[in-house]
Amino acid sequence: MSSTPAPRNKTIILNNEEINEYSSRAITLKKKAALKDIIDRTIWQDTFEALKLLPANFADLVVVDPPYNLTKKFGTKEFKSMDWNEYKRWMDKWLAEVFISLKPNGSLYICSDWNTSIAIPEIAGKYFLLKNRITWEREKGRSAGNNWKNCMEDIWFFTKSPEYTFNLDAVKLKRPVLAPYKDDNGIPKDWQEDEETEGGKFRLTAPSNLWTDISIPFWSMAENTPHPTQKPEKLIAKLILASSNEGDVVFDPFLGSGTTSVTAAKLGRHYIGIEREKEYVAVAEKRLERAKEDNTIQGYEDGVFKLRHA
Repeated sequence: MSSTPAPRNKTIILNNEEINEYSSRAITLKKKAALKDIIDRTIWQDTFEALKLLPANFADLVVVDPPYNLTKKFGTKEFKSMDWNEYKRWMDKWLAEVFISLKPNGSLYICSDWNTSIAIPEIAGKYFLLKNRITWEREKGRSAGNNWKNCMEDIWFFTKSPEYTFNLDAVKLKRPVLAPYKDDNGIPKDWQEDEETEGGKFRLTAPSNLWTDISIPFWSMAENTPHPTQKPEKLIAKLILASSNEGDVVFDPFLGSGTTSVTAAKLGRHYIGIEREKEYVAVAEKRLERAKEDNTIQGYEDGVFKLRHA
């Protein structure tokens, strides 16, 4: 069989030469860094080494998608499932450093699967104020012969203090109107007409903590990468728009293939990310390069999030 990708396959695949080139754009910290040394940069380093060298109170928003407590290979290294208490100690170790990194009025989002989700309020609650638990439908997933198919993940929302940013209008969802009422003067009540919307009518609604409008990146999407647990740009965009402002600093200590940094850059924020795998560092830098030319986010158009279509 040919290894040449199908014409419509947009997955970002880098050869060895490209990996070397793009990874060389990242930095590795040797001593305590100032914000000017790390802003809008990818840090190619083990997270626990780099966290101790970051300045205090530099991040307005932290988005974390840590390895779940599953045995899974990431690039050349494998994260192994731990004893439950050991995993909680591992989580506590990086959360203590994230607390130092976050500004007093900053926010934190932690991604998790159904199992590791159980530990997050207990451990993160030692440092942060719990505000909400978002559950989103991950429409991909393997079926199981003796269990329910897993199609959900959680994102836990914390803040460092009672004072924090939350931009409700920035994350409203465009929904079709099934019952388009009008007032006595024939003026639409809380809806607008739009030929592109199903039924031709829509309203912008406040988002809940249950999200069913997210599509996992797949081979024909330009954001798709070889990373095994890549999060969609649309998902991260909601967090960034809600909990930061333009010009703020968004930090991801487990950057993976770069989604948080790329989405932050597309939305006019500064970014800082840490990733230890050379291939993923290179992919992140490639995506950041592309973002300078194309800042579109699939499913987010004209400042509005659209419903997912099958």
